[in-house]
Amino acid sequence: MDQIIQKRNRGTARSTRRAQRQKPSHQASPYIKRRVPVYDFADEEVLQLVEHNADSLLENVGVEFRQYPDALALFRRAGAMVTDEVVRFPRGMCREIIQASAPAEYTQHARNPERSVRIGGDHCVLAPAYGPPFVSDLERGRRYATLADFENFTRLTYMTPALHHAGGTLCEPVDVPVSQRHLDMIYSHLRWSDKPFMGSVTEPSRAQDTIDMANIVFGEEFVQHNCVVTSLINANSPMTFDATMLGAARVYAENGQATMISPFILAGAMSPVTVVGTCTQVLAEALAGLAFTQLVRPGSPAIFGTFSSAISMQSGAPTFGTPEPAMVLYICAALARRLKVPFRSGGSLSASKVADAQAAYESANTLQSAMLAGVHFMLHTAGWLEGGLVMSYEKFILDADQAAMINVFLSGIDTSENGQAMAAIHEVGPGNHFLGCAHTQANFESALYRSTTADNNSFEQWQAEGSQDASQRANRIWKKMLADYQAPPIDEGIDEALREYVAQKKAFISDSNA
Repeated sequence: MDQIIQKRNRGTARSTRRAQRQKPSHQASPYIKRRVPVYDFADEEVLQLVEHNADSLLENVGVEFRQYPDALALFRRAGAMVTDEVVRFPRGMCREIIQASAPAEYTQHARNPERSVRIGGDHCVLAPAYGPPFVSDLERGRRYATLADFENFTRLTYMTPALHHAGGTLCEPVDVPVSQRHLDMIYSHLRWSDKPFMGSVTEPSRAQDTIDMANIVFGEEFVQHNCVVTSLINANSPMTFDATMLGAARVYAENGQATMISPFILAGAMSPVTVVGTCTQVLAEALAGLAFTQLVRPGSPAIFGTFSSAISMQSGAPTFGTPEPAMVLYICAALARRLKVPFRSGGSLSASKVADAQAAYESANTLQSAMLAGVHFMLHTAGWLEGGLVMSYEKFILDADQAAMINVFLSGIDTSENGQAMAAIHEVGPGNHFLGCAHTQANFESALYRSTTADNNSFEQWQAEGSQDASQRANRIWKKMLADYQAPPIDEGIDEALREYVAQKKAFISDSNA
């Protein structure tokens, strides 16, 4: 009997060690500390040309600030020329306003201080997809997203070490009225995750609800002096900001919270078909939006963002992963560095309807461009399908694997004594192998990235395990993650206060889908 117990214990120990070895080798970090140089795609002449042309647009064409008199008044007092709702800026005015106060980098604090992120400088933060009204998985296919789906993706993001930020509208919970769903989404971020998150921007009062709920968690005094929320503020390209986005941006900036000013571009429809023309328009729109945030509250965190893709000149459909948007990304990243503000772009963008080869190569093209360009905040890193209409459970897992590789690559090269491995080379010598040497034995559990989704086994073993493709393996992974999920701890009093706030607000908000 003792021998049976000993054998069982030995078998259990082997299984435990094997399970540990099969875990991803990358250790979790709250954000990436970049240790590799960026790729400078465009030379000084190109960058100066774009800056000159953008200033000309701001001076001669102007930007429309639609149905938002407060913005017109702010710019008029700052010295801009206002005609109806169009603001024209003296050459260099926006850049001077931004560089006088906008921080080059800042910390967004998380509910769990160990998960706070640094945005800007030599840092990179990865966040999941934002905004899809649909979700999909292998069993149920494509369908409208629900609050249960939103909570699932909140949990999956929380459990994914390579995603440093919880993101925002992970999917639109269409089973909850538009007028109320922001309350459930913000509560989900604050309760089922402890990573930093993005706030509601669909109406200024909803932005204020986000601030109020953040005050409950962090305390009003802390919120007024520290960034705890990031917001996505899109330009209504070309050359327009609408009242909804401006109102939300004002709420966040007034409260010292971060605004991500992002022209949303589909070249050929919302900007010129050329790379330099698109970059010129993107820069002009970003300068105007960033300047607005600094006039509202100098020193409030602000990010130069861009979502730039193109349309097919044959069908008019959006395209992704093509060369021209990558060029725009590289150039805009360099322009943001010259402006000395953080930059947002990139993601696992694809027009594919399923997680197939098209989804893989289109996503890889955009992820790699963003990684090499020096993006500080990468939105849409995981889950994106069908041009952003779908948040896919399986693609989320596949993209998260790619995100983990980005974490490893950007962390740079180990040049320590262990990294040089000279002792190992001396030990093995010519004509032998490294499998049994002391250096390999000491490092094999942490050396070399281990994919969580790729199958590198023999054909026979793959066949014996069910002949599963990548999506089927990802399907198994996300289900196990949700089954294993444990909510992060939260103070019971804070949780109760959040629930009461949501209930009270819903009691006074009509059920509306506007």
